Amino acid sequence: MPEPGSVEVGALEGLRVLDLAGQMGNYCGKLFAELGADVVLVEPLDGSPSRRLPPFAGDEPGVENSLTFFAHNTSKRGVQLNLDTARGQEILRELAADADLVIETESPGTMRERGLDHASLGAKNPALVTTSITAFGQTGPYADYPADDLTCLAMGGLLQLAGYADGPPVRPADDQAYAVANLFAAVSSMLAVTGAELTGRGQHVDVSVQECVTMALENAVQFYDLEGVVRRRHAGQQRSAGYGVFPCADGYIYLIGAGIGGNRFWRNLVAWLTAEQVDGVEQLGGDEWDAREFVESEAAKSTFAAVFEPYARARTKAHLYEEAQRWRVPLCPVSSPAEVVRNRQLAYREFFVSIPAFGRSGVQVPGAPYVLSETPWRLRGLAPSLGQHTDEVLSAAGYADELSALRVEGVIE
Repeated sequence: MPEPGSVEVGALEGLRVLDLAGQMGNYCGKLFAELGADVVLVEPLDGSPSRRLPPFAGDEPGVENSLTFFAHNTSKRGVQLNLDTARGQEILRELAADADLVIETESPGTMRERGLDHASLGAKNPALVTTSITAFGQTGPYADYPADDLTCLAMGGLLQLAGYADGPPVRPADDQAYAVANLFAAVSSMLAVTGAELTGRGQHVDVSVQECVTMALENAVQFYDLEGVVRRRHAGQQRSAGYGVFPCADGYIYLIGAGIGGNRFWRNLVAWLTAEQVDGVEQLGGDEWDAREFVESEAAKSTFAAVFEPYARARTKAHLYEEAQRWRVPLCPVSSPAEVVRNRQLAYREFFVSIPAFGRSGVQVPGAPYVLSETPWRLRGLAPSLGQHTDEVLSAAGYADELSALRVEGVIE
C-alpha cells in the first residue's frame, strides 16, 4: 500500500466533492477522498456535531480530539461556512457550480428552505450530482421523522436478529446502520457521477438508511415467505448442533460442523474428534445426525456441546484452527481488536496504515479493503482541523478580497 504523501494518481483524481454530511454521511466522502477526489468538508462555524463524539484521543473532549470524527474525515480539506445566512448560501452555490458531487444529510426539506436543494445547486451546473442520506429517504410517511443509528437498525429489521435468543435485541458495536448506508451512498453516487459524465445531466440520489439496513437481512424475508419461519436471534448459541460459537483456551472459535450443504462437514468433524480420542465422540456417529430435525433439536445441541466444549477449552484458537484446516472442517478464530491489529494476513496486505496524529508518531488507522493495481487507494492527510482550509478554498473561488468582511458578518470564522 502506498505511503501517505506518495504521488500515485488516484482513481477519482480530478473529481470535486462538497461534503456537508456530518455523522450520518462523512464516511461516504472519505471513500471518495482516499481514491483521489478533492473532498471539501463544509462545517458550521462551531464545527460538525461529530467532532464532539467519543471516544477522544487521550480521553480529553474537544473538537480536535474526537476519534470518531478523525476516522471519517481523513484526506479531506475543511472549511467553516454558516449556511443559515444568505451570504453563506450564496457561497455554497458558487462552490457547487464547480463541483461534481454534493453529499448532505439534512432532514428532507431543510436544504430546499435554504435554497440549497439539488435544483438550486445545479442551476449553474446541470451535471451536478447531489446525494442525500437520510434515515427514511426523501418521501413516504416516515420521511420527516428524526432518527439515529439505533432507530434505523430497529426500523430496518436488523436489530431483531442481533442478541441472544433468550434476551432482548442487542445493538451491534458502533454505527453499523450509518456504515452500510455510506457504502450504498458511495456506490450510487459514483454511478450517478458516471452517468453525468456520459450525458451532461446530474441527478438527485436519495439514500434511505432504513432501506440499506433492510438489505442486510440476508434471507430472513425468504425464510418467512417460503417456509413461514421467522428468523430469530442466536448470538453465540448453536443454531444447530456443531454450528455456533464455542469457548476455547484463549477466547472463542466459530464452528460450522453442520447446517451448510446438508451435513457434509459432519463426518469430517467426527473423524477429527475420533482421532483425538475425545470422550463421548461415539455419541455423534449415529444416522440420526443426518436428519435436519434432529441436529436442530435441543438434545442434539446439548450432546454436541458436552463432547466438543471440554476438548476446545483445553486448546488455543490457533491450534483448533490448524486442526480444522487439516480435517477440512469450517472453523475460524473469533478475533479480539488487538488480534485484528496483529493479524498476519492484514499485515501482509498492509491494511493498517501508521500515521502521525494526536501527538503520537504512529497511530494505526484502517486502509481500504481493496487494492487497485494502477490507481491505488492512499491516505492523503489527517482529518482537517476546524476551518483549516477556509481561506484557501474561498480564495480559490474568488472571495479572497472578502474574507475579512465575511468574518465580520458571521459567514465564516
